[in-house]
Amino acid sequence: MGRQLMRRTFDALVAGLGLILLAFPMLLIGLAVYGTMGRPVIFRQRRGGLKGTTFEMVKFRTMNKGVDATGLPLPDAERTTRLGAFLRRSRLDELPGLWNILRGDMSVIGPRPLLPSTISAFGSLGQLRSAVKPGLTGLAQIAGNTLLDNEQKLAMDLLYVRERSASLDLLILLRTPLVMIRGEHIDPILMEKADARSCGGSC
Repeated sequence: MGRQLMRRTFDALVAGLGLILLAFPMLLIGLAVYGTMGRPVIFRQRRGGLKGTTFEMVKFRTMNKGVDATGLPLPDAERTTRLGAFLRRSRLDELPGLWNILRGDMSVIGPRPLLPSTISAFGSLGQLRSAVKPGLTGLAQIAGNTLLDNEQKLAMDLLYVRERSASLDLLILLRTPLVMIRGEHIDPILMEKADARSCGGSC
């Protein structure tokens, strides 16, 4: 209970300070999104939370409303604007998620917030993954993120759940800004460790 209280206090402090200190940059990003894509500026979607709960995740919008001749949305890659691609690459699109952290829906560090249907498809592994709150950043996010396939991301998330500690959280916090600046790169050491744990060391 004491560790949970400390983590919640840390999350609330980081989110509260972040919303204050980043208010002006977030305003500028919001204006840029509105100027290039119109409304809504904020993307909202139900995502899976702690122990099977759901919450409304908020992010800056990165895609336009383009549709094909039949009225169906175009593929994500075609709807992602240049601004949206930049926001995703730099992770700035996730800044509104500080509000989710302040509300208690998310933590600063944890597995990526996924759709409830995606988590359910993982079965018992999805339940294990949901033993902690989803995070604004996490192990999979600093170890390759979009360069990893779904199985690799799950293995990385489960590695974090099993080995969560203050030292691991510190590693993630220190490496997150580097990923934002230098871009995504697969971490072979973490990937090997995650693969070994996912198969019980018998691979």
